[in-house]
Amino acid sequence: MAKFFAVTIVLIAIGSAVPILRHTWWMAEDISTHGAPIDEQMSETMAEAGISFLASQFILAYFIWKFSGSRPGEKIKHLPGGAKGMVWAAFLLVGTEVLALGIFGVKAWANVYFTPPSANAMPVQVQAGQFAFYFRYPGPDGKFGPLHADLINEGTQNFFGLDQDHDQDSKDDIVTAEMAIPVNREIHLLMHAKDVGHSFFVPELRVQQDFVPGLDVSLHFTATKIGRYEIVCTQLCGLGHYNMKAYLNVKSQQDFDDWLKKEAAMQ
Repeated sequence: MAKFFAVTIVLIAIGSAVPILRHTWWMAEDISTHGAPIDEQMSETMAEAGISFLASQFILAYFIWKFSGSRPGEKIKHLPGGAKGMVWAAFLLVGTEVLALGIFGVKAWANVYFTPPSANAMPVQVQAGQFAFYFRYPGPDGKFGPLHADLINEGTQNFFGLDQDHDQDSKDDIVTAEMAIPVNREIHLLMHAKDVGHSFFVPELRVQQDFVPGLDVSLHFTATKIGRYEIVCTQLCGLGHYNMKAYLNVKSQQDFDDWLKKEAAMQ
């Protein structure tokens, strides 16, 4: 029975590796300028973790096969160094692997998190709240008006709490329920949560950023392919979390300009 269990472990380990090696369920198409090193880092992480997983399962199966049939009174064999040696070996192996992945991962994330957006990046403000995303674009003056939490009113569709009667910079701000951006133009997201923690995840952009209540979060990226992509919240934010999503429309510059003018006329 023990040897059957050992064989079963090996078969399950190999079976779980096959879909990964064949890329049966893989990442969505990359449409960002920073995605290639992230994909490379992901592949390296999967390879190292996969090799470690398979090795551990094969070793486990080997020990079950070899030592499960011990007879009564037979001397028990011990590994050199005993259990403490095994723990230290595992600690050093896993620690070295995690440290190496962290060092190499800096290169993958540097362009997103460790470099500031360019001076001509287009600002878009994103607000997350139970259970929807809203987006704000500056008008012709290029400035966002201040936010007033006490003026937020979903009944009047004042989602950001703008005082357009008294704040000059707010008069031409454009608020939308879908996000549109021009292709091959750097975008600077200014993100905040209205209530609890949320997340901004677009698989094709290789971007997943949490909203932290009370903090303004900055993120920048450049989309390289025209299309319509889903934005989803990946933080469990309440009963309506499953339905919290929006859409990102990557357009040509002319189509984006026409869309922005249309949205401005509807404000």
